[in-house]
Amino acid sequence: MFDEIQFEKINRLPKYVFAVVNDLKMAERRAGADVIDFSMGNPDGPAPQPIIDKLVETARKPHVHGYSASKGIYKLRLAITKWYLRKYNVVLDPETEAVATMGSKEGYVHLVQAITNPGDVAIVPDPTYPIHSYAFILAGGNVEKMKLSYDEVTFEVDEDRFVADLKYALKNAVPKPKYLVVNFPHNPTTATVTLDFYRRLVEIARRERFYIISDIAYADITFDGYETPSILQIEGAKDVAVESFTLSKSYNMAGWRVGFIVGNPRLVGALQKIKSWLDYGMFTPIQVAATVALDEYGHLVEEKVVPKYLHRRDVMIEAFGNAGWDLGKPSASMFLWAKIPECAREMGSLEFSKELLLKAQVAVSPGIGFGKYGDEYVRIALIENEKRIRQAARNIRRYLGTLKKEKHD
Repeated sequence: MFDEIQFEKINRLPKYVFAVVNDLKMAERRAGADVIDFSMGNPDGPAPQPIIDKLVETARKPHVHGYSASKGIYKLRLAITKWYLRKYNVVLDPETEAVATMGSKEGYVHLVQAITNPGDVAIVPDPTYPIHSYAFILAGGNVEKMKLSYDEVTFEVDEDRFVADLKYALKNAVPKPKYLVVNFPHNPTTATVTLDFYRRLVEIARRERFYIISDIAYADITFDGYETPSILQIEGAKDVAVESFTLSKSYNMAGWRVGFIVGNPRLVGALQKIKSWLDYGMFTPIQVAATVALDEYGHLVEEKVVPKYLHRRDVMIEAFGNAGWDLGKPSASMFLWAKIPECAREMGSLEFSKELLLKAQVAVSPGIGFGKYGDEYVRIALIENEKRIRQAARNIRRYLGTLKKEKHD
């Protein structure tokens, strides 16, 4: 009798493509299959032991079990600003230019909820991490997609093309876009940019009067001499930009849900205000442990986490290449953005991902889930060890061999 009652906000969301692969993966595992899972960017190791120890130590204190501060305890916000000072030589006010969030995803969605009016337009490159688009849709806004152009060998963004496409979108979208979302190192493509790229964006944003939301979730995970720049390094960036980061990847703290957003005081203030209505912040011991992580244990990211992903990247490129699947070499993030082998490309990414799971017991994320320009690709997360990567390559070699034989016959 309630069928006539519609939930329009939810109706604007498509079916979650990744759920198809996930459901298949779970069914295969229940049937006894040994699925090698590269489908989700979920770090496979624990947080560094000193950070865990700090969490446990703090949790034993009686006074920390009550409600916390929705915008983050002061010492965590101070640690965030000190992290920016050390890493980027950027000065931030912990009171007005920083807010701790329950992971960068929560922070991003709440920010968009706070600043989006019905019908507002955001420019989002395609492909993209899905919530970058759908946060605006959930908030009643609209999204103008813009193809992300990058070199398929080096995964460097074609910055001139990006700027030209941005100017075109600003001129032709109706109403005029109010926000631009950028995410470098990029999820899913791993694409990277230079500091000069942000200089150009800030100049355009100041002139055309729009805000930039920059997501640098994978800033710490870089290889071969590449270093992730921050938009906030650019003079005047705080007039037009905010930036988000998370401890999920760098510190193996995905389940802890710790992130932050910093930058423009007006946008940060809007996020602080909406969070004061919607949540009471993270469990205080988690915030204390995150403070210690940022202040004292960044070196463990460089010494342990980055070398692990670098090794897995190189093993996967070598092993999959020998199996007949040539992969590019990204200089950042914990993913490989892999063009579907030519013999299977006509399937599209969703069917290929399903076939790979059912016939090779290897789970990946279909590129179509990240946008229409991702349909010739799959995203492979570097979350399995070397032994499992090599086993996956053997499985893939057999599957591709069978596929080629079927096509030949």
